[in-house]
Amino acid sequence: MTERLEHANLCVHDVDAVARFLKTAFPNFQIRRDSVDPGGWRWLHVGTHETYIAITEANPEEARRGKPYRGRPGLNHLAYEVDDVEELRGRLRAAGYQESTPPNAHPHRKRVYFYDPEGNDWEFVQYFSDDPRKRDDYELPDC
Repeated sequence: MTERLEHANLCVHDVDAVARFLKTAFPNFQIRRDSVDPGGWRWLHVGTHETYIAITEANPEEARRGKPYRGRPGLNHLAYEVDDVEELRGRLRAAGYQESTPPNAHPHRKRVYFYDPEGNDWEFVQYFSDDPRKRDDYELPDC
């Protein structure tokens, strides 16, 4: 059996802003569905036929989430593997999105992180090896 994440569901205040962020990161992403549920809450699916992010409208009276990695319960980040992390970084920077984590050096991968307009953190990683031992190596080389 092969496991893959088919979708994740995020609840956000500005559905359109998060959809724009994802479509900037991934120009091949499309709006698969944009609808309103019976309770009046808007939701949409943005992605491909194989994977997508479901974005659900948050209650406007609810507080925004705190910053990730501060010990609060919930999601710290979602990560996507990409073919060219610098190309993706350039698109997001050009669109005005803020990087959230300083770049890190590793011989077998390069990662960048960006905040979406809601403050959710997104990781994008490019691997330089198909060898699982190298891809899964989290020891930093001596500098």
